[in-house]
Amino acid sequence: MAGITEVSHEVAVDAPVDIVYRLIVEAANWPLIFPPTVHVERDDLGGGEERIRIWATANGEAKTWISRRRLDAEAWRVDFRQEVSQPPVGAMGGSWLVRPLGDRRCQVVLLHDYRAVDDDPGKLAWIAQAVDRNSDAELTALKTAAERADGRDEFLLTFDDTVRIEASAKDVYDFLNEAQRWSERLPHVSRVKLQEDVEGLQVLEMDTRTGDGSTHTTMSVRVCLPYERIVYKQIVLPALMTLHTGHWLIEETDGGVQVTSRHTVRINEANVARILGPEAGVAEAKAFVRQALSTNSLATLGHAKEHSRR
Repeated sequence: MAGITEVSHEVAVDAPVDIVYRLIVEAANWPLIFPPTVHVERDDLGGGEERIRIWATANGEAKTWISRRRLDAEAWRVDFRQEVSQPPVGAMGGSWLVRPLGDRRCQVVLLHDYRAVDDDPGKLAWIAQAVDRNSDAELTALKTAAERADGRDEFLLTFDDTVRIEASAKDVYDFLNEAQRWSERLPHVSRVKLQEDVEGLQVLEMDTRTGDGSTHTTMSVRVCLPYERIVYKQIVLPALMTLHTGHWLIEETDGGVQVTSRHTVRINEANVARILGPEAGVAEAKAFVRQALSTNSLATLGHAKEHSRR
């Protein structure tokens, strides 16, 4: 037996310890903060313990696992242990430790211990690379979020588009879930590639036509939860965004369903002038992105409505 590998990653953060600890504890918000995290669901077990299911990327692959966490607010510590791992991980656990270095400065240490399925050296190397990449990305993102002085993010935008469809939740869900057929069904999608190695966890790559006739390529990880929601996060983004996550929410009503497309985006300030012109700012970028995404979402829901009538 090769045994357990133990590794440590850390970062200094210029923010109060309680703010940093709160960002670690509130795992449901991780998709907005941590680049690898797509979706998190939480179950409170009481007594300072909880169970969370995480969908995330590791070495560019979509993965999901279930962890049990113990929260210790007095020690600013969160311990975690995977209850259900996904190969090549055989077992994994660790801790988040937040150590005050003053009133407005602290050190975050992220510990991992793990082993590979069958203690395979190749699988162990894959895990080591994934842990290093994700830990570095998460700690960097945590530092950025915690050090945002006023707690606001002027580049962040969230909005909804809702359509009522006289159809069953299953019919609408199936249309949205079967994204491999979108190039046939949606005029604004010119190419699509869908990979689903684990049921309900999809990697979707597609080329989308814009209003001026050009196309852009995006890649998303999608978490499909029949027949209620499809949650997604783009891992290859258009140039105007540094974050794009959202969901399709299907709610049953009398005689049909109400379907809501939610988008949360963060504007890439560095590209605003290049794409929209030297006079454009964040407000103009938000309006442009909202118009583009709403147009595509409403078009998709319009075609879902027409498809369900057949």
